Formats: sequence, C-alpha cells, structure tokens
Amino acid sequence: ETMNVSYGRFKGKSVTIWELIHSEYFSEEKRKDLMEMYRRKEIDMKIIITRITTVIEQTESQESTVGSCVVLPTQSTLAYTAEETEVAFRERTLCFSIWYLIHSKLFTEEECRTLMEKYRRKEIDLESVIRTITSLIEQTQTLVDTSITFSGLRAEISLQELVESEIIDQKTLLELQEGKKTVQDVSEQDSVKIYLKGSDSIAGILVESTDEKMSIYQAMKKHLLMPGTALVLLEAQAATGYVIDPVKNVKLTVDEAVESCLVGKELHQKLLSAERAVTGYKDPYTGNVISLFQALKKDLIVKDHGIRLLEAQIATGGIIDPVHSHRLPVEVAYRRGMFDDQMNKVLSDAGDDTKGFFDPNTKENLTYLQLKQRCVNDKDTGLSLLKITNG
Repeated sequence: ETMNVSYGRFKGKSVTIWELIHSEYFSEEKRKDLMEMYRRKEIDMKIIITRITTVIEQTESQESTVGSCVVLPTQSTLAYTAEETEVAFRERTLCFSIWYLIHSKLFTEEECRTLMEKYRRKEIDLESVIRTITSLIEQTQTLVDTSITFSGLRAEISLQELVESEIIDQKTLLELQEGKKTVQDVSEQDSVKIYLKGSDSIAGILVESTDEKMSIYQAMKKHLLMPGTALVLLEAQAATGYVIDPVKNVKLTVDEAVESCLVGKELHQKLLSAERAVTGYKDPYTGNVISLFQALKKDLIVKDHGIRLLEAQIATGGIIDPVHSHRLPVEVAYRRGMFDDQMNKVLSDAGDDTKGFFDPNTKENLTYLQLKQRCVNDKDTGLSLLKITNG
C-alpha cells in the first residue's frame, strides 16, 4: 500500500508504506514495534499511515523551521475573516484536511470553535493547529489503556478499537482512563451496547391460541412453521450472533445449540455456514478473515443467501466486523470495505432481492425488518416473538 507524502525528502511523492517505515524517519526499534503491533492486529493500516505522517512531520519540523511550513499571508488586517479561516483549514491536509479533522470526534464542538477562533484572530498559526491535531491523535493512539477491554460477540475488544470505530468518543475515553466510568457503565450505554451486542433477532414463536412460546425449531417440528421458513429464521439468528432459546432465555453458538438439542443435527452445517457471518469467512486467495459483505463481493456465498443475512444484521443493529467481533457504524463499515453504495441501494429498495422472509400468517414475503416489526415482545424476557394466529 502507498501513501502521498506532504513533508520532507518524499514530499509530493507516492511512496510505499514499507519504504517509509524502513527510511531514516524510523529507528529499528520503532520499526519493529510498529510491525509487531500490526501483525498482532492491535493497529490497522489507517493507524500506521497516521503514525508515519506524524513522525515525518515532527522530524521535519524539528530539523527546519521553514521546510514544510505554510507561509501565512502578511496582511495588515488584525484577523482573518471566517471565510479565510475555512479556506485555510480546508486546503491544508494531513492525510485528511484540517477542516475534516477538527470537525471529527477528536474535538468537541467547543474545542473546534475555540481553535478556529484563535486562528481567525491570528493568536496561533496553521502550524500550531497542526501540532495540536497530531498531538491529540498521538494521545488517542498511545495513551489508550490496553488493559481495558470490552466483551464482543466472540472475543474481547480493545478500547482503542472502539475509539477508532467511532463507537466511543474522546470524552468517554478519558472518563474510562481516569476511572470516572467503568467498562460495565459504558457497555450499558445504548450508543455503545447496540454495537457490542446488537438488538435481538426474532427469537421464537408465540402461539396465539394457547399463549405458548417455543423455539423456531420446535415450531417447525410441531408443523407450525414450514421447514424453509424455520431454516431462514434460524440462519438469521446464527448470522446476527446467537441461536436463541426463548423459553430459557439463553443465547447459544450453533455448536452449543446443537449440543443442547435446541436445533437438530440435520441443520448443523447450514447454521454453521450462516454463523460465519459473525466469525468471518476465509479468503481463499489471501487466507485473511473477511466479512459477509466482502465474501459476497468475492462470490464466496450465494447472492440471495448473503443479502438475506446482511439485511438481518442491519435490522438488528449493524454490520458485523468479524475481525474485531462487533458491529459497525455505517460510515465505518464503508471505510473498512464492509459495505458500499450499491449494496445500500439494494437493501433500501426493499424489493424481491431482500424479501426473503415468509410471514406464516399473511403468506407474504417480507424483509427481515418488516417481519421483525410484526413480532411482539415477550412480557417475561423482552425477546421478539413471531405470533402465530392459526396454531
């Protein structure tokens, strides 16, 4: 992978990451540390690029006060206009424009306004703004307490990953590191919980005539659901996290569900296949773990099947990143290549491609979200149950 460099001897060139980290900007120790952290998946390529940019900028600014510095206009006015400030911040870039960075989650609204106002009044120059941004980025990346982790769908999630995924903001980060909030406190926040665990899928069946609740598989065995209808509902459960026992109110992996007889052995392999939407698919060309959407793009799974599972994930809280074991905000999913505009259009149209779920009461084909909206919440557990009116 390459990056465009704005500083130093590589200025204006597109240089490979490998060449940059083996250049004079990095000591052997720093280079080894960076490569080892990437190998252990503690950081991704985006962070490496940011760190390279920061190291080059700091090195060059220490060696020369001219070099890469922006020469500010020598106007006789005492301050810039708001328009001149915006233009300056939009035109100068650090991988992203300064304008983008100060309006990101790195800064609160008040901090953003203060920084812009100081620049507008010429109390600070553009290089001071850049140093403030790079310092804050470095603090976010290097001061994150690696001992703080959160429980994900299948694995522990680092605090740094949740910050980079824009699930936890800077204010919460500081509160965690200062001990003002606990992991449990933050995990229970609605804005965080939805990405750690998602919302429940359709958990089971409620028979209207008897007020009896039962699992999807049990409803199939009692001929309340057709086998095909039951299978797609169970696949949706597996693809969104867990197979659910609505009677005992427990959530199980596919292997656990088969072992406990919540589902039959005849469905084991099909449900394991659906569960890979959570645990990840193996790219046959690179050996890397990839997401459901990425597997779809590489034709590793049947299109209709993949779209159905992806729609279920979005309807229950968001696209799952199997590498990091949590759901993603849509913007982050776009950046990580786990979603795109074309798929968004397919899912938004609610046409035949996404109407893969059958309503046994009305005999309609629906999207997962539409069918979920027809469910009732169990008064004891809060789980979503599909009411059967003709049981």
